[in-house]
Amino acid sequence: MFRHLISAVCLLVSLTCPAAAQDATIQDLLQEHRDIILDSSRRTIGPAIDALGNSDLPAAQTVLEKWQNKEMWYRESDDGFYYAEEVDRDTLRLFDFATNEDLGEAPEDDLEQLKPNSGIRGLIGAALVQFQLKSDDKTTRIAALDGIARDAEESHLAALRSAIEQETDADVAARMARLERLLTIEFGATDEERVEAIESFKGDLGVDVRAALNPILVTRREAADALPDDANIANELRPGTDALTQDEAYTLLVEESLAEPRISTADRDAALVANIQDRKVAGIPVGRLNNDTERDAAYAALADLSLVPPTVTEEDFNAALDNHVFFDRYLQPSSALTDAAQDTLRSIELKVALNRFADLTLDAMSLASIYFLAAIGLAVTFGVMGVINMAHGEFIMMGAYTGYVVQQIIPDYTVSIVVALPLAFCVTFAAGVAMERLVIRWLYNSPLETLLATFGISIALQQIAKNIFGTQARPLTSPGWLDGALVFNDVVSISYIRIAIFALAIIFAVLVMFIMNRTRLGLEVRAVTQNPAMASSMGINPDRINMLTFGLGSGIAGIAGVAIGLFSKVTSELGQDYIVQSFMTVVIGGVGNIWGTIAGATLIGFLQKGIEWMNPSNSLAAQTYMIIFIIIFIQFRPRGIIALKGRAAGA
Repeated sequence: MFRHLISAVCLLVSLTCPAAAQDATIQDLLQEHRDIILDSSRRTIGPAIDALGNSDLPAAQTVLEKWQNKEMWYRESDDGFYYAEEVDRDTLRLFDFATNEDLGEAPEDDLEQLKPNSGIRGLIGAALVQFQLKSDDKTTRIAALDGIARDAEESHLAALRSAIEQETDADVAARMARLERLLTIEFGATDEERVEAIESFKGDLGVDVRAALNPILVTRREAADALPDDANIANELRPGTDALTQDEAYTLLVEESLAEPRISTADRDAALVANIQDRKVAGIPVGRLNNDTERDAAYAALADLSLVPPTVTEEDFNAALDNHVFFDRYLQPSSALTDAAQDTLRSIELKVALNRFADLTLDAMSLASIYFLAAIGLAVTFGVMGVINMAHGEFIMMGAYTGYVVQQIIPDYTVSIVVALPLAFCVTFAAGVAMERLVIRWLYNSPLETLLATFGISIALQQIAKNIFGTQARPLTSPGWLDGALVFNDVVSISYIRIAIFALAIIFAVLVMFIMNRTRLGLEVRAVTQNPAMASSMGINPDRINMLTFGLGSGIAGIAGVAIGLFSKVTSELGQDYIVQSFMTVVIGGVGNIWGTIAGATLIGFLQKGIEWMNPSNSLAAQTYMIIFIIIFIQFRPRGIIALKGRAAGA
């Protein structure tokens, strides 16, 4: 009686107050499904959530959100649903769902908190999607799309189709349309619309497309007396092939109850032991059971006596295989869907292969640019002076540590890199000049002594670096604008740091070629390279040229060290990781030739990436194959790809 009186009062108020009318409507909807809401069972809650989601009432979204967040309460005294905030430990402040009006405080003991479990919260979340997709806030709409992409449900398809018609942002609309087609593949009402959605993704490289198509092509391996007429067959298999061995086929027959299981050797022997009587098995003395033939005969005798299960003979085995068919059946019964999925995946696989080749090419070019930067200084010194400088890697290491020190002084990473590049050149240029003046100049025309001396200097420089900076790797942080990668699609991408290093390699290639071909220093260097005696008679000081050339090569190595340190660990052993590749680059390309160094770096970069692609699990094997190739290459081109006439080339 009291409840009917409350309803009448609510109806009277609704006639005079629009806000109250809306409140009565949402309350009426909640009252209609009150029992299943309070029961909170995932099996029965569906109609209540669907009613709220499809009600077109603005308050429905608030109800669903508060319910999902466990902020909805029920008060039995007035049979009302509210959302609440905690005032203190025992008191709640109630709010009206429709108007958000503060309804005052109430004791917590008078109310029941609705605590939906994870399953119900998931259903509520699915119902909320339609509100989120139509939100005025773009961020909310994108978040809703992210949620659907992570955990799609059939109900999301209709919500997406409705939201697409109202979406004004082109990017969000395009993403909605793509997600709608993906959901249509899984939840479409007819095979025709599902096939159309599948075919729309031909050549699409998105991982989400393959994730949607692959479940359609899931198969189950079966055996039968004959191929079923109503089955969507993927492959018919023949026992005794790589796809299905005879043992696998017979095991499948046993699992399908189409053949008797074979008795294993262990089971046979156990059965013989269990049936020993008077030192005999089925009348056969135990002493005779010393080979498989006799044991098989004894087991067969036991089977004839019905004491053990009969064994499967070789004839039975072959007959069972011959009398049955084996096949892979698609779990998806529609052949139209599986055919469309196969065609689309084939088109995707072709495009993926082409894009993987493009990605491999980018990786190889990036690696070649790193090797070029590491080797260009060595190409200059080795080409002009014929000095085998085993300490070249340590100049790279010195450049990287110079960048690290600069970053400790200048916290702005962009400014610090701009300062570090020329400073690294100056530091390593000075170190190179000092090394040439103190050591190298006394060892010209003595390659073995030069190699040993520079190797000793290499070890000394590493130890000095350890004493100053320790053995731990030091960070050389790239500027924020170099974070991330340039992504072309889900297959092809390249990091911005690699792009920057590639650009730096091009700049230095142009700069060194300009110095060598367009400046007086370059003219003198080339003169000394071709004929030092003649150059000296023309007034050129070969000793000075050697010093400047060695300093130039060392300075370029320092700049390379800053670039390499941006993506590699800066340690005292940093240079050792690149010294071998640097020498290989110079020798393969052609000693003393910039174009040759570019060609050598490109060849080694592509060769290494190609070998790693063919043998990705064994980097040591990849290095070995590369060295073997280079040794063979040198046998046919001992002076490199582009041979340079002059002292370093042996002319």
